Amino acid sequence: MLLKGLKVVELATWIAAPACAMIMGEWGADVIKVESAAGDAVRAFYPDTEESPGNPIYSMENRGKRGVVLDITQPAGREAMVALMKAADVFVTNMRPGPLKRARLDYASIKDEAPHLVYASVTGFGLEGEDIDAAAFDMTAFWNRSGAAAAFNPPHLEPLPSRPAFGDHLTGVTTLSGVLAALYERTRTGKGQLVEASLLRTGVYALAWDMSCHLRYGETQTAGRKEDRPLAMTGYFRTADQRWIFTLAKSPICLPTLLKAIGRGDLADHPRYAYPIMEIERVRELRAVIEDWYAVTTLEAAGELLTANDLAWAPLASLDEVVSDPQAWAAGCFVDTPDGWGGGFAAPASPLRFPGAEMAPPKAAPRLGEHTRQVLAEAGYGEAAIEAMLAAGAAVQGEASIA
Repeated sequence: MLLKGLKVVELATWIAAPACAMIMGEWGADVIKVESAAGDAVRAFYPDTEESPGNPIYSMENRGKRGVVLDITQPAGREAMVALMKAADVFVTNMRPGPLKRARLDYASIKDEAPHLVYASVTGFGLEGEDIDAAAFDMTAFWNRSGAAAAFNPPHLEPLPSRPAFGDHLTGVTTLSGVLAALYERTRTGKGQLVEASLLRTGVYALAWDMSCHLRYGETQTAGRKEDRPLAMTGYFRTADQRWIFTLAKSPICLPTLLKAIGRGDLADHPRYAYPIMEIERVRELRAVIEDWYAVTTLEAAGELLTANDLAWAPLASLDEVVSDPQAWAAGCFVDTPDGWGGGFAAPASPLRFPGAEMAPPKAAPRLGEHTRQVLAEAGYGEAAIEAMLAAGAAVQGEASIA
């Protein structure tokens, strides 16, 4: 197990920070998820019950963790939170900076008590500036404020939002990379440090192709009308069986290769269409020829021809098609996950695997407060102290999962 022996404490809800901690858990770390008595808000989506076991969203972000409930507004609850952090290697949170500071759980308040701790802060807008405590989700900070939505949505149409947690998962992986870098640094210095990740900064980086051109030349590129796009073969085309297919020109030879493959070598060799094609009318002429070919060709036949000519393409696949795609399974895109009620279901896998490395199978996501007693005992609390905390509501013990 790659991260065996690493202890991670998470104080987070929703997606980005829990996703980072979940991946570390899959790689062998002991991950302790701390929640309030209300629980992570994601628990409310597809509630986990015996009649409908295995909340797919909560399980996706929290499988393999141990669950603890603490009331950090109570002195005893905060003290227990600090005890867990001091015993941990990594702390991951997406609480806003203001509430963390008021609870004295921000990095400045903790670093002297836990100098070895890698403290990962996941926010909407970063740790500096006037908006650090503004409410933020991936659809606001990552998708819209970063410029991504404007780049993806054609300006003549009503904008579409991103799908839920699209930016969160990218930010989770980004945070993970920072945590691993800080852990490597700690092997040389013995000291932890603050790792800062934000939805806004990750969104700008994800848009780096367009953003780089804009910063350098002032250009603004968006997903404009098809007839105005400068490459004849790049984009979506409709096939004879009413499917959408996407092709991409990866080099200057791709367009002539496609034209020759569809029986229009005369155009591929015509001086009017010599590379580079700078006049949009000529691009439109070639695109019309390509569209006409797709209109009388099925998706299967088009895919076979494109593959035979080493041209990059993909169908506009539905989720049903993705989960039945043998290549998606071969690539490790899915993993069987216990539901905590004695059964299991398929779920998306984390984005990396390590062929040949020993990896434990996934474990169920914890029920609310399932491991409170166990984790507090490991942190040095005696039975009487644990019972006192439970009686005062500073901690809550939940039900156990069913293996």
